[in-house]
Amino acid sequence: MSSTATQPTAPDVAVVIPALNEAENIRSLAERVDAALAERNFELIVVDDGSTDGTSEQLAGGPAHWRVLRHNEPAGQSAAVHTGVRAAKAPLIVTLDGDGQNPPEEIPKLLAIWDARADDAQLGLVAGQREKRIDTVSKRLASRFANGIRSAALSDGTRDTGCGLKAFKRDVFLELPYFNHMHRYLPALAKRSGYDVDLVDVGHAAREAGSSKYTNFQRGLVGIVDLLGVMWLLRRRKTAVLAEQDTPTESET
Repeated sequence: MSSTATQPTAPDVAVVIPALNEAENIRSLAERVDAALAERNFELIVVDDGSTDGTSEQLAGGPAHWRVLRHNEPAGQSAAVHTGVRAAKAPLIVTLDGDGQNPPEEIPKLLAIWDARADDAQLGLVAGQREKRIDTVSKRLASRFANGIRSAALSDGTRDTGCGLKAFKRDVFLELPYFNHMHRYLPALAKRSGYDVDLVDVGHAAREAGSSKYTNFQRGLVGIVDLLGVMWLLRRRKTAVLAEQDTPTESET
């Protein structure tokens, strides 16, 4: 969809951006999404997760396909994503972080995989993997360590689940177990539900304004608890067993 075109009632794609105190980044990020998806029929949903810096106000007067939802107080990134997905009208969701470190110009890479497998009901998630992280040394080392532990524990087949660039079916996401920080475990959760997960290398950018909402210690502390919880979920996955279908007797035919 061109940002100047008349928006149909049912977009094909919804771009969901969770944002907490990203007033300096959010407007330019939304405009870059518009440029990257100029030929697509899409909606843009920014979920302001209780910001106190006027993040929502930065999007005032935007195009008709921009939607802004707001939490009264911070509920976390997974809650913000969940709010956006539930509100979306499109069957396909794309997420990226609100800090501008996930380049919107990479979104077409994810959508190209969906276009190529448009009729494949087995595909549930396309996950971006940052090819070269533009972060501090301590943050990169902590992330590498955490990803190594997660990958060994969950066997989810991805080296970088913390990348915010992901594309998935709306109905698939809403059938997954919902809990805080679930956005970091989407590949494992999608595979748990029997769906295919495709991976694509994407770029990463430096944060131009604002500050990170987490320290390495905070990420590590909650990550241990979350990892144990996801391991529990994977071990207790229910497997559907189809009952043997009765063969009609001659009197029934």
